[in-house]
Amino acid sequence: MLQLDQHPTGRHFLQIPGPSPVPDRILRAMSLPTIDHRGPEFGALGRQLLADIKPIFKTRQPVLIYPASGTGAWEAALANTLSPGDEVLMYETGHFAALWAKLAVRLGLKPEILAWAGEDEHLPQAPSWRRGVQAELIEARLKKDVDKKIKAVCVVHNETSTGVTSDIAAVRRAIDAAGHPALLLVDTISGLASADYRHDEWGVDVTVSGSQKGLMLPPGISFNVPSARALEAARSAKLPKAYWAWDEMLEMNKDGYWPSTPNTNLLYGLHEALEMLAAEGLDAVFARHQRWGAGVRAAVTAWGLPIQCADSAVYSPVLTGVIMPAGVDADAVRRLIYERFDMSLGTGLGKLKGRMFRIGHLGDSNDLTLLATLAGCEMGLKLAGVRLAGSGVQAAMDYFAAHAAAALKRG
Repeated sequence: MLQLDQHPTGRHFLQIPGPSPVPDRILRAMSLPTIDHRGPEFGALGRQLLADIKPIFKTRQPVLIYPASGTGAWEAALANTLSPGDEVLMYETGHFAALWAKLAVRLGLKPEILAWAGEDEHLPQAPSWRRGVQAELIEARLKKDVDKKIKAVCVVHNETSTGVTSDIAAVRRAIDAAGHPALLLVDTISGLASADYRHDEWGVDVTVSGSQKGLMLPPGISFNVPSARALEAARSAKLPKAYWAWDEMLEMNKDGYWPSTPNTNLLYGLHEALEMLAAEGLDAVFARHQRWGAGVRAAVTAWGLPIQCADSAVYSPVLTGVIMPAGVDADAVRRLIYERFDMSLGTGLGKLKGRMFRIGHLGDSNDLTLLATLAGCEMGLKLAGVRLAGSGVQAAMDYFAAHAAAALKRG
């Protein structure tokens, strides 16, 4: 039985890359009394949310909001646009890209996996998980598909398991250069509202996202954003769907309602999150996350440990993966840090289990939050016997001092 009265004093440091720490302002909004999801007050809330969410995706297209996790949004994107036996080109940049491909198999699709084929001294078991999508590989493969059997290309914008981003605009250019009609489906579950993302400008056909990362909410809301081409494809797609079907959802959304029971109080939280993001401005939000990421990476570099992402051009502003020296169990280090300092760090997933841990720098955070996080990591690494080249905490302090943040906004 969970002993809530035994929780340590002070706040737990939730420094995983999602679910992210939820601001008190959003928690207060979620505590409002639940209202009738068929009443006029909810309809007004629904209409406002469906309009206000569009700028976050930088789209004029409809945004579909599901009471579901990001995995549900993966399934919705595939089920609404594809038919049994369709071939799908999926690029593996990490554990979540691999899981999306596994889901595609279970739906009766035929995924083909592309990945970076080089070697890596630090992670020989998963070299491709240190780099972003190579758009030229997608272009080359699509050019070979003369019969146009591949119906969709699926990529992850910000791979949560590795701290690697990918150039989505380059993927769209690659598809166009190949003269191929495949739809472009993109997972930005951990990238949305933390890293720049442009559904319309980048020519994405279906964007997939969730609530528990940059939107600073608990898990439980997921999103699909279909393009006009995707909506057209949905009219002839044959994969079975009921709960995930776009057509019924879009029809009900016209009046601000949902065909099934929506997660009312989470939608209160979403309303508050959208107001916070609008007040700060997305460009400022993105700059803030870039700055946090650079400060954390300065610390990892000072420790003398490899950063999971091997390409500085695609460092994630959302999280930083830290590779442990050979023979050091990253999960044991995480466990020690949790037990001694009441701080949670992200585990290594799939092929990376035990080889690395992840530091989240998103959600309800600030410079001092991250400095404390790095102090907990540094103490834990030393207690675990990991030899460090220098002080990461000092390096991060120096970075933040030399790169001033934008003026603080209260609220």
